[in-house]
Amino acid sequence: MEPSDTEAVLAAYGRLAPHYDRRWSFYVRETLRETLGRLAIEPGERLLDVGCGTGALLQALSLSASGAKLSGVDASPAMLAVARRRVSAAVLLAQSPAERLPFGDAGFDVVVTTNAFHYFRRPLGALEEMARVLRPGGRLVLTDWCDDYLACRLCDLWLRAFDRAHFRTYGREECRRLLERAGFRVARIDRYKISWLWGLMTALARNPTAEVR
Repeated sequence: MEPSDTEAVLAAYGRLAPHYDRRWSFYVRETLRETLGRLAIEPGERLLDVGCGTGALLQALSLSASGAKLSGVDASPAMLAVARRRVSAAVLLAQSPAERLPFGDAGFDVVVTTNAFHYFRRPLGALEEMARVLRPGGRLVLTDWCDDYLACRLCDLWLRAFDRAHFRTYGREECRRLLERAGFRVARIDRYKISWLWGLMTALARNPTAEVR
């Protein structure tokens, strides 16, 4: 990100953090439901939540995925402060942009990101970082707004014009191409509506990169 973009994102989420989950409760709940329904975690697996925000997904996984080793990163210290209050000390949290993850290679079995991808200024770079920290055969689960739906497309255009914190949204085929360029093997990308108006997509992919070197 350029410095002005970084400042815009941090300022926006500094203001939103204290009441984010209350203000967007339906959106958060439905996103978690759809993502968790596609995220089968085995005991002992190592999971990284990129753009973890207030830690809602990590909190849910702490309850439903017993024995999993959970970590999360987010660029916003204010959002991470909320996350720290809601998850146990066993969950590792770090302040970091998605494009520069503070972890070594092949350290995770699963990487998940929910409703953060449309903020990443370098989406390919962020996906390449996710592939780097995933073990061979590791799984990526990516949920985000889907530009194939008219409401999302119009919202994206408005936000690009008036909100510096926003970057852009993607359709299913654009998302597939980015994932493949980053080295992922895409299993499927589901599109669905969480209300009569708003649509999301969840991509399920594996990291084959290290397997074929």
